[in-house]
Amino acid sequence: MSIGILAHLCQKGSFEDVAKSVGAYGLNHVQLALWKAFNDYDFTKPGLLSPGLVKKIKGEFRKNGVSISVLGCYLHLFDRDEEKRRVNIERFKEILRHAKFFGVPTVAVEVGKLPNHDFNDQDWLNLKNTLNELVEEAEKWGVFIGIEPAEFHMVDNAIKLKQLLDEVSSTNIGVVLDPGNLITLENIHKQDEVIEEMYSLLGSKVLAFQAKDCLVNEAGEMTWVPVGKGQLNYELIFKKLFEYKPHVDIILDAVKPENIVETKQYVEKMIKDTTMAVKK
Repeated sequence: MSIGILAHLCQKGSFEDVAKSVGAYGLNHVQLALWKAFNDYDFTKPGLLSPGLVKKIKGEFRKNGVSISVLGCYLHLFDRDEEKRRVNIERFKEILRHAKFFGVPTVAVEVGKLPNHDFNDQDWLNLKNTLNELVEEAEKWGVFIGIEPAEFHMVDNAIKLKQLLDEVSSTNIGVVLDPGNLITLENIHKQDEVIEEMYSLLGSKVLAFQAKDCLVNEAGEMTWVPVGKGQLNYELIFKKLFEYKPHVDIILDAVKPENIVETKQYVEKMIKDTTMAVKK
């Protein structure tokens, strides 16, 4: 299993600087959200990308021994403002069209949220309509769309994501799995059940894996921390991950520059220990 990172956690800057930063930590790959990681161009502007620009970005990462495993395209997919939703769809399609020039198989997205979480049936229908349109584009370019379930988003658990995958029928849609997004204050006491459920429902659809930990602090609040610094049962998480998706790309989340190396080493040891346990 190869260990990477969300590129913008290393630093935000020019693509030359970000690529150097990731390479300096000895990481193999990145999940790259263009407008989160780079500030030398306005990547929120539709139509900016070209094969030439992508080639330049990819080349800088390659120069530093880093590949791009996932493109992050975090846009609201069911925005109730139809004009904004159409802009988001076109921006997403632009990423899908250029993914192959990055050498990237997967474009990741969290579906979107509302301030009061007052989702309704029309929101679900808009989400499905958006994804059906995006999947059609993804199929044209041979790219996967990876849905990432996340707390407070309309798709916030494994059951809802399984329903969405069943209703948007395509082999070009799957899951970017982050167990830290599915463990909450309400269910951390039964996390093993949640972990088993997420793999049972989504394991065969996992395209990439994000690794972060969860910790309930003294104030009773849930916080995200680097893997190994929290309370998640990563022994079970990795055991099930190896069972369902051996050699899937692992992407570090919830890290800061000062603890990236330590977290990478911890995950490497977890991978080694899990591999040995599985082979016994």
